[in-house]
Amino acid sequence: MSDQPQPPYKRILLKLSGEALRAPGSRDNISPEIVARIAREIAEAQQKGDLQIAIVVGGGNIWRGAKASVRGMDRPTADYVGMLATVMNALSICSAVQEAGVPAHVQSAIEMKNVAEPYVRNKARHQLRSGEVVVFAAGTGNPFFSTDTAAALRACEINAEVVMKATSVDGVYTADPKTDPTATRFDAISYEECISRNLKVMDQTAFTLCKDNAKPIMVFDMHQPGNITRALLGEKIGTIIG
Repeated sequence: MSDQPQPPYKRILLKLSGEALRAPGSRDNISPEIVARIAREIAEAQQKGDLQIAIVVGGGNIWRGAKASVRGMDRPTADYVGMLATVMNALSICSAVQEAGVPAHVQSAIEMKNVAEPYVRNKARHQLRSGEVVVFAAGTGNPFFSTDTAAALRACEINAEVVMKATSVDGVYTADPKTDPTATRFDAISYEECISRNLKVMDQTAFTLCKDNAKPIMVFDMHQPGNITRALLGEKIGTIIG
């Protein structure tokens, strides 16, 4: 029997930034090397920690519906295009996780049976209990909702114990560290303080879902190699909100 400490969270919703799937300076929307690294880190954590890992991935590397609507496209149509972008990213992540040796599935909120399984809550929970990774695609299936909101919603539906938001920053700061050199990072912060300080961790709908359903949020930098594995296995990196 291993004396390795058990990770604090068993069932995890991992939210991946779509933009992070693109290599810096590259014209390609999806970097196979970055996707493969992310998948290896997810597989390593799943195998070491006997975890149940569900994933929601954004689509910002391919499309941003809000920006398109500002430029004149009908907002629901722009959002549906964004949902399709998340399906492309989800298929890439799923394939790479399978290549890393872990069974994985894509469940889509918009039915496309030749491409992905339809989202079925109980089926997703069964797959997670079986040690299979589930990648949720197409957001909530409805326009006007972000992929952060989709992540919060799916976390509540599958009874995930935590939402881990893997982004381009290493946590939550008192101010934007890119523009304010005096900004300092929180190791931990309450939901209430995030609200009172007007810290933009997620959009308000997503944040409220997590707060009202007592889902802690971990924010960490996914660009640092090994960080996804460390976060999933419970190492204290980034900022924990709860």
